Amino acid sequence: MSDDIHLLSLAELADAIATRELSAVEVMTATVARAERLQPVLNCFISLQAEAALESAAAADAQLARGEAPGPLQGVPLAHKDMFYRAGHVTTCGSRIRRDFVPDHDSTALARLHGAGAIYLGGLNMAEFATGPTGHNEHWGDCRNPWNQDHISGGSSSGSGASVAGRVVFGALGSDTGGSVRLPSACNGVVGLKPTSGLISRHGIMPLSHTLDTVGPLTRTVRDAARLVSVIAGHDPRDPTSSSRPVPDYEAALAEGAQGLRVGVPTSYFYDLATDEVRALMERSLDVLRDCGVTVVEVPVPDIERINNLSNVVLSSEAAAIHEPWLAGRPEDYQEQVRNRYEPGLHVPAVKYIQALAARAGLLREFVDTALAGVDALHTPAIPFPIPTRAETNVGGGERMAAMVAGLSACTRAANYLGGPGLIVPCGFTGSGLPAAFQLMGRPFSEATLFRLGHAYQQATDWHTRAPDL
Repeated sequence: MSDDIHLLSLAELADAIATRELSAVEVMTATVARAERLQPVLNCFISLQAEAALESAAAADAQLARGEAPGPLQGVPLAHKDMFYRAGHVTTCGSRIRRDFVPDHDSTALARLHGAGAIYLGGLNMAEFATGPTGHNEHWGDCRNPWNQDHISGGSSSGSGASVAGRVVFGALGSDTGGSVRLPSACNGVVGLKPTSGLISRHGIMPLSHTLDTVGPLTRTVRDAARLVSVIAGHDPRDPTSSSRPVPDYEAALAEGAQGLRVGVPTSYFYDLATDEVRALMERSLDVLRDCGVTVVEVPVPDIERINNLSNVVLSSEAAAIHEPWLAGRPEDYQEQVRNRYEPGLHVPAVKYIQALAARAGLLREFVDTALAGVDALHTPAIPFPIPTRAETNVGGGERMAAMVAGLSACTRAANYLGGPGLIVPCGFTGSGLPAAFQLMGRPFSEATLFRLGHAYQQATDWHTRAPDL
């Protein structure tokens, strides 16, 4: 098994270490070697903490040797978007401005992973300050797609998606404010969850939008995501927006299967930009779900364009409020496209911002009462067209660049404004050889149902086992 360590899923690896079939040191040694070999190819790390990770792996093995009970992530190498704070360690946020920033406290999510036995391998590349759906970064270099390095890795959690898809690490955390976990998951062919607002603490991460930000995992399988969320979810007194609801055992719930669940297919909006190739892949994924005992029906959806427009008002206003001091004093230290996204928020009237916030609860009720009436989840494309190249989506990429970049998140932005969960599941490849994926959207706190649907699909297919040739 040692020759194929990098091909194991997170859950398989954790179980193998817990039973001492593999040692944590053996795993970490192989992981570090792969990370160092592929860094020039993928540029997915900003910092690689190899020595400290190997020391932690030795400590994990020593715990098991003493007969201590293993954690659910014992010895598993993980790396995370470089915006999750670790006290005393540089956290760059993918920026020049915070190149040397050293926080004085830990992210709650990372602390909970550590408590479950996971080992931190390094900080992952990302769009500057988590802003941008493509993965471009002038400060640290672009993160590259492991399936084809000329194509985007998705953003803003670009390194999280590329490192998991490239079989470098076994899981990663990202943040999602308009699709920043789900887009790199779709671009790289891995699973990604944007959770219900409040399910996972945001304490100790660099904010972009106080009311839209969420923390979510990127993993190789739905089971892996369920295990990670079971560890990091739950109330945190340091995050007053976190939910006090009991956290289900998401991994155990997978055994319930998908038989009898109902999935809705939107009759408007979500396919407006979809190519014929993507439409065909979506229909095939629905056929698989039907074979799993899922009922598929067409459903109406409310005005998603309005929801997205209101989301843009909230995001631009809150991001501008956070960045205003740096925009005033250090504007030249931002990438042009990032600065250009923040500056308009300085001019949004307070009345317009407050109205956008006030409309959220009513629009969520409308979404649940229409799109989710009589169904357990909504099934949509993740990205409505094949994954574009880095050149096509970069500044100077031509007259179609702006529309293409906006189209990347056309299907993902609404979930952040509404506050419900969205799960990305890989479902094949387009003719260009790049991954495609579907999105499952649900009612708030319906993650267990989305996981059941996604897991059933993966039990019936093998897309999640495909790995790029690196």
